[in-house]
Amino acid sequence: MTPRTPPLGRTLCAMITPFTPAGTLDLDGAQHLADHLVTHGCDGLVLSGTTGESPTTTDAEKSSLVKAVRQAVGARATIVAGIGTPDTRHTAELARAAEKAGADALLVVAPYYSRPPQDAIEAHFLDVAESTDLPLALYDIPSRTGVRIEPDTLLRLAEHPRIRAVKDCSYDFLAAQKVMSRTGLAYYAGCDEHNLALYAVGGAGCVSTVANVVPAHIRAVLDAFDAGDTTRAAHLQQRVTPLIEAMMADGLPGTVTAKALLTTLNLPAGPLRPPLRPAGRKTADGLRAVYENLTGLG
Repeated sequence: MTPRTPPLGRTLCAMITPFTPAGTLDLDGAQHLADHLVTHGCDGLVLSGTTGESPTTTDAEKSSLVKAVRQAVGARATIVAGIGTPDTRHTAELARAAEKAGADALLVVAPYYSRPPQDAIEAHFLDVAESTDLPLALYDIPSRTGVRIEPDTLLRLAEHPRIRAVKDCSYDFLAAQKVMSRTGLAYYAGCDEHNLALYAVGGAGCVSTVANVVPAHIRAVLDAFDAGDTTRAAHLQQRVTPLIEAMMADGLPGTVTAKALLTTLNLPAGPLRPPLRPAGRKTADGLRAVYENLTGLG
């Protein structure tokens, strides 16, 4: 099978944002982690997404993070900047700032909390697309935003030349296939348990939180599928499933579990910003045990 060449990369990591022990932005740590992730299999990095604690980082910190990571990875990986807010004007400002800082593309979540109707959601995305020359990936995660980006809305938005992709956390597999079959939008699995399933029906790849700790394992699933070994791809996805479950399904945000595990691996992470709180020792030890079982360490 011919490897795909999706617009944002294929194996993207929703990278955590490292902080210093004092809680300030750790740019050296971010550069070190970004280089590690790219060296071990990621061809794209999403910065300042939810996993990157975007609700509690400032606009200036977001721009500084893009600049630092760009310097660290150069052209080896696509940098996608998370810019989503519930305010259209603010989102457009962040889009322009990310473009100036060196991002390759933008991740724009549906405007949250105010629960606008579909025509307002559509107008929000179009306004942001008109504010920048960068391609946009729309982020559909109704469990967090309170609103869907309905399939018919996506069909219309796909007509805009800069709206190129979707990060899908809708848990509506039929809707995803409907949009993929009728548009050129590149669909990325935003839930690690769907990485292989969405890829197998024509998805572009994944935006993975679990890739913070096992980037090579996440990439290997897609590599095996591209090589035509679907049995191996399924086996590799099943092997990583216990870690996906431990990191994403125990009631804690993936940011919390990723930072807990990265800390045990002596990789840059640092504290969380309130209201998030660190995982307890029992959780951290459990995560490490699952990680060691997967990687053969310990």
